[in-house]
Amino acid sequence: MAKIVELAFDDFYSEACRANGVVIDIGPFYIRLKSNVKSFVKLIHFFYGSFNVLPVESFTDFQIEIKQHHPLSRFLRPQVVFISDGIQPFQPFPLSHAFPLFEWGLNWCIARRSHQYLMLHSGVLEKNGRAVILPATPGSGKTTLCAALAMQGWRFLSDEFAILGPKDDGFIFPIPRPAPLKNASIDVIKNEFPAAEIGPLFPKTRKGTVAHFKAPGPSVEALHEGVMPRIVVFPQFQDDVDLKVNKLNKAYAFFKIASNSFNYELMGERGFSLIDHIISSCDCYNLVYSRFDQAIPKLEELIAAPA
Repeated sequence: MAKIVELAFDDFYSEACRANGVVIDIGPFYIRLKSNVKSFVKLIHFFYGSFNVLPVESFTDFQIEIKQHHPLSRFLRPQVVFISDGIQPFQPFPLSHAFPLFEWGLNWCIARRSHQYLMLHSGVLEKNGRAVILPATPGSGKTTLCAALAMQGWRFLSDEFAILGPKDDGFIFPIPRPAPLKNASIDVIKNEFPAAEIGPLFPKTRKGTVAHFKAPGPSVEALHEGVMPRIVVFPQFQDDVDLKVNKLNKAYAFFKIASNSFNYELMGERGFSLIDHIISSCDCYNLVYSRFDQAIPKLEELIAAPA
């Protein structure tokens, strides 16, 4: 196996253009990616550089193609489409937005087709062998906090999915893909952490302006090292507030975690058992913050506390 970054871009692009595309190991899933959109493949080469390319005959969970919508459209209004297993689930995107289309499309594939796992809409990071699950609704500052923690030495597992199972033990599988920073949070991370690797701006998406945070290399190198959760924290960013932390009642925390799951109801009894295991083994908190220098030390304190 070779890392993508170890392949010359022209060679990687040639492979991506072929009928069988390239197979990329992203943790619990293997994806087969095909594309002849050179600007898009360049971003894959950059953001997924530390991920491994697998033999082309490997079994894959998802087969994805990013291609131009119509040959003539490149002269008028260049667009691309996302195709998964022969299905086009979304309307065309502008050619310049091919990478966010791929990322959102891959999220769609995982959320709809991976019901062997319980999937929470959550960030996951690890410190000294203990993981924090960060479930949150859009606009809570979850992705920004995940990027900040990653830049402060925490292992980044995901900003989008906490993937649990298939055993009822609460074990979480990493999937350290690029994290989409949005609007003001882009400059927040750039200013606070100049060493952060952040890709190009994509303005006028359905979520405003988006730029992706590249997972640190050590996080990707630990791609197949799962973790057990120690705490569950529901973060909420608010302007100009003092840090607020309160411990949650277990029954209420169960409800909040289940409400942040993509497939809790589909999994039935096993979904209940998995969340019950999380609740039994983790302390659960609400955290309201406006400053990293307050939120991060508090999270380090909570995760280090005896169970």
